[in-house]
Amino acid sequence: MSEHAPGGGLVAHATAAAAASISVHGLTKRYGEVEAVRGIDFEVAPGEIFGFLGPNGAGKSTTIAMLCTLVKPTSGSATVAGFDVNHQRDSVRRNIGLVFQDTTLDTYLTAEQNMRLHAELYGVERELVEPRMRQVLEMVDLWERRRSAVATFSGGMKRRLEIARGLMHSPRVLFLDEPTVGLDPQTRSSIWTYIQELKAAEDITIFLTTHYMDEAEYCQRIAIMDKGVIVVLDTPDALKASVGHDRVTLETDDDAAAIAAIAERFQITAHLSEGAVIFGVASGEYFVPRLFAELDVPIRCVSVSRPSLDDVFMSYTGTTIRDAEASAGDQRRAATAAFRRSR
Repeated sequence: MSEHAPGGGLVAHATAAAAASISVHGLTKRYGEVEAVRGIDFEVAPGEIFGFLGPNGAGKSTTIAMLCTLVKPTSGSATVAGFDVNHQRDSVRRNIGLVFQDTTLDTYLTAEQNMRLHAELYGVERELVEPRMRQVLEMVDLWERRRSAVATFSGGMKRRLEIARGLMHSPRVLFLDEPTVGLDPQTRSSIWTYIQELKAAEDITIFLTTHYMDEAEYCQRIAIMDKGVIVVLDTPDALKASVGHDRVTLETDDDAAAIAAIAERFQITAHLSEGAVIFGVASGEYFVPRLFAELDVPIRCVSVSRPSLDDVFMSYTGTTIRDAEASAGDQRRAATAAFRRSR
């Protein structure tokens, strides 16, 4: 796995092929007093779609930045495509593609010019550029728009072009950092159609971060991250099965009184989230009649749903992902305000 192995990239690439796509042990990242990533461990198998699910500020993007050699870990170790992120950075970069949250396209150039620039930066052989460009642009349905300036593209088209650009040099691992953030639901759905099609067409491992529960369902395995740590890691179905109960959502005339009464009468811990009282029970459809009969607080409406990834997140972290994001947002605003006052 040496950077200077005889024969250059061919030997290094062959060595990497035998390794796990991603292997992480005790990885941490500290910024002053803030520990953004607090000692995480996981592995990603070759060809897997692996998701990091968590609220903004959980440490997902920092983890990707370390794995892509954009940020140096404070401690711990990680390999990507068989190469060490601390000591073999060039080899890591040659074997990965990366799509950031924010666009990095040159909007004054055409789609084709952006692709050719990327190919040149990554040393793609000249005779391979045209066929590879056509292959990946057709994959994301942009071949007919290749000569259009990127400034004329919609948000969804730009995201598709960035995915195509990330594939241009045939990486072994593609990192997608919040690939659909800021897009409308219909465009988000179409982006995922393209991601699934490229997974079927390319021999590639996909590592993505998201805070959208529905997107996490597309992953073969999910690591739920919160406050810099991985709280649980498994398949979506196994995670939902681990919750083991239905979700009951109530709207009442007095939510605080309802939470207290549910605890007293049924020994069930309920939470207030997004303007409603929520809790879990083994068989929600059978429990609801008891609720109406025995709860003294007037109930305006009630719903029962099967376990979702949001329930998994709440089960392991004690809050919903949206509430966690709101809390993280409050902390960031407070920190920014404190910084401004100190100047």
